[in-house]
Amino acid sequence: MSIFRRLPADVRKSLTTEPGERVLTFAPGQAGGFLVATNLALYLPDGTRVPYETIDRASWSEEGLIVTTMDGGSYVERIDEPRMLPETVRERVNATIVVNKHVKLPGRGGVRLVARRRPGGEVLGWTLVFDEGLDPEDPGLRAQAEQALEGVRRSMGV
Repeated sequence: MSIFRRLPADVRKSLTTEPGERVLTFAPGQAGGFLVATNLALYLPDGTRVPYETIDRASWSEEGLIVTTMDGGSYVERIDEPRMLPETVRERVNATIVVNKHVKLPGRGGVRLVARRRPGGEVLGWTLVFDEGLDPEDPGLRAQAEQALEGVRRSMGV
């Protein structure tokens, strides 16, 4: 397949894009359909739209493109010719991260504080990701993390 091949018109029309959204790259899925990376979201072959600011992790392996969302959803899409799709998705996801800072909590472990934004938009909110083995439901631990978050917000003006 030529790198300059265009996305089929019927696939382009089927995308539920937002105003100003444009296709950056695409790759055919092994099971049919296309994975399409726009400037705002990743579209899966079944038509699912995954905005970049909701993606926690995106990686490429022999299994294909693996996407994990902030709400715990996971997608694995097999691709024969990935073209620029993995690099584009990684770059777009990284562009949504405003702050990603690990803070050590008193006595044990720490918490990763992550602020995300929609591409070109304002900060949507913060996510607290506790180190493995820490209980995010522990009120004392949660209070320490919230205090650390407030300190980071003040120091970074976010």
